[in-house]
Amino acid sequence: RVTLLELIMVKVSDKSSVSSEEMNVFVRHADFLAACFQENCGAVLKLTAAADTEDEEALVTIRLLDVLCEMTSNNGQLEHLQAFPGLLETAVDTLRLTHLAGKQTVNIFTATHAVTGQEEISHPAVGFKSHLIRLIGNLCYKNKENQDKV
Repeated sequence: RVTLLELIMVKVSDKSSVSSEEMNVFVRHADFLAACFQENCGAVLKLTAAADTEDEEALVTIRLLDVLCEMTSNNGQLEHLQAFPGLLETAVDTLRLTHLAGKQTVNIFTATHAVTGQEEISHPAVGFKSHLIRLIGNLCYKNKENQDKV
């Protein structure tokens, strides 16, 4: 699943070679990806326990967030995802929970806390909070209703 999401990410990121037919396919799949993210976003919080650094559900959720960030960076998919029920609320709630989890244990969600001395820890969840903020920002872009919710 992670590999499939990485392939989708590459295709979504390459805005120059996306045809209108492919764009329609991305929009149809955006609902599914957003629903999967909403359903599994809590899995990332399990990564705060040191034993769960390879939790597959969490890794899939991290990749889902990356893909949603890229999709909301494209105007064709942005409006569709801005109207997706509950996506913004889920992103905001997950951001609150990751912030709390980072305060209670070693904060694996931000790069500044993942550096020890000269070594950088390459934890899969590093940057998760920044990607959540990016998604929230994209969902609020030129959308007064979503801005008011946040």
